[in-house]
Amino acid sequence: MGPRLIGVLRSLADNWLGRGEATVTVPSFDGALKPNQQLESAQTVAKFDAAEDLASDGENVYVTDGPAIRAIEGTGAREIRRFDRQITALCCLPDGGLAVALAGREVRMFGAASGADEGVAFPDTGMNAVNALSAGPGGMLLATDGSRAQTSQRWAHDLMEKGKTGRLLSLDPATRRVREIVNGLAYAFGACTAGGEILVSESWRHRVLAVSDDGRKRVALDNLPAYPSRLSPAATGGFWLTCFVARTHLVEFGLRENAYRRRMMKEIAPEFWIAPRLRSGASFEEPMQGAHIKTMGVIKPWAPPRSYGLVIRLDARGTPVYSLHSRVDGVNHGVVSAVEAGGALYVLAKGPGRLLRLPLAGLEAEMVR
Repeated sequence: MGPRLIGVLRSLADNWLGRGEATVTVPSFDGALKPNQQLESAQTVAKFDAAEDLASDGENVYVTDGPAIRAIEGTGAREIRRFDRQITALCCLPDGGLAVALAGREVRMFGAASGADEGVAFPDTGMNAVNALSAGPGGMLLATDGSRAQTSQRWAHDLMEKGKTGRLLSLDPATRRVREIVNGLAYAFGACTAGGEILVSESWRHRVLAVSDDGRKRVALDNLPAYPSRLSPAATGGFWLTCFVARTHLVEFGLRENAYRRRMMKEIAPEFWIAPRLRSGASFEEPMQGAHIKTMGVIKPWAPPRSYGLVIRLDARGTPVYSLHSRVDGVNHGVVSAVEAGGALYVLAKGPGRLLRLPLAGLEAEMVR
C-alpha cells in the first residue's frame, strides 16, 4: 500500500469520524497565547490606504503602500521607490538592498533601498501569488507563492476552495533561476531561515513547518488557534510570527459543509461569506450579528472573532513565548507583518491600515510571568 493510498484512506476515515483535518474544534487562546490588549495600546505611527508588508534592516523601517515603498521617518513616510503594479511582498537584504514582489508574479532585487536602478528581475516562472520574501542562506532569496489557483488578494477564495497549491521557492540572483523547494502547501504565507532549516507558515493547516533545503518537512508548531502568516527574526534570537486572523468554529464548520459552501460562494458577495476577514463590524449583513457579538450594545471581547490581531513571539526552537493581541472589541486587526528596528517592534495591522510601534524594553519581562 503506497503513501498516496494511505493518505486517501486516512482522509476518508477523518471525514467519517470528524477527526484530524475534518474536526471542527478550535484550540483556545491559552498559555503563551493568553489574550491581552497589547496591540490596542501600541502607538500608531502612520496610516496607509493600501499597506501590504513591512521590512527592516535593523534601523530603518520600510512599508509598501500600493505600488510604492515608503521609508518611515518619525510619524511620516517618505516615498523611495514606485512601480507600475501593486507590491505584494518586501524584504531587506543583508547587503543593504531590497527585494520586492510585484502583483505576486514578478520578483526584483535592488542593491540599495532607494535609487533609479532596474535591479535584478527574475523571469516568469509561473509565480502567481508571492506574498512573502526573506533573505536566505548563501545570498539566496526565499519566497512563498501562496497559491497557484488564486492571487494573494483572493486568499479567502483559496481558503473556501480548500487550496493546497502553495510553494516555497528559492531564488538565485546570480543565475536568476527559481527553484521549488516544496509544494502542495495549504496556502504558504511567510518564510524565515532558522539555522539549517526554513520555517514556513502553512495558513490553512494552522501550522508552521520546518523545511530542509532538499524539501524534507517536519512540523515545528501545530494546531494554532489562528491562521499564521509572515515571520521575521528577533534581534535576541527566535522569531516574530504574525497571524492575520483567528479561527472560529463557524468557519471550520462551513469548510466541512461542501454543498453549503459552494452555494454560498456562488450566490453571496465575498465580503459576506462565512469566512475570516481582516476587518469586521462595518455592515449589518455580516454573518455574525447581535448577541453573538454584543451585549447591551457593547462588543464582547470573547465573542467569535471574524477579524483579530495577533503577533506571537517564538524562541529559537519555534516554541511560543508570549503573544500580543487585538481582541474582537479592538480595531488593530489583520496583522500581516512585524519587524524589529531601533529597539522597537513595528506591526502592520492591515485591517485599519495602521503601522503600530511597541517599545521592546521591558516587554518580555512584562509578558512572561
